[in-house]
Amino acid sequence: MAWLLLLLAGAFEILWTFTLKASEGFTKPFYVALMLLCIGATTLLLSLAVKTLPLGTAYAVWVGIGIVGTAAVGVVLFDESASPARLGAIGLIVAGVAMLHFLEA
Repeated sequence: MAWLLLLLAGAFEILWTFTLKASEGFTKPFYVALMLLCIGATTLLLSLAVKTLPLGTAYAVWVGIGIVGTAAVGVVLFDESASPARLGAIGLIVAGVAMLHFLEA
């Protein structure tokens, strides 16, 4: 259950970063409000996950999900670079997060 909470926390982390960009410097109230809700949700879910999971592992996985998901959103929605070097670096993050998950299983 803790891993599911952590996955959901990661999803809210991705949504939070998207709404941060979409708020255009806090000038769009809808996105600012959604961003604040996402920050609260991601923090709450992460705090519930660390009741069971080791803090360092949970935080690394949460950040990894956020990094990879935010990078994907940037490529898909904001036309950011998908160069082989950038994708390779993101792949290394995924590998590290997967290793942490399997070490804790």
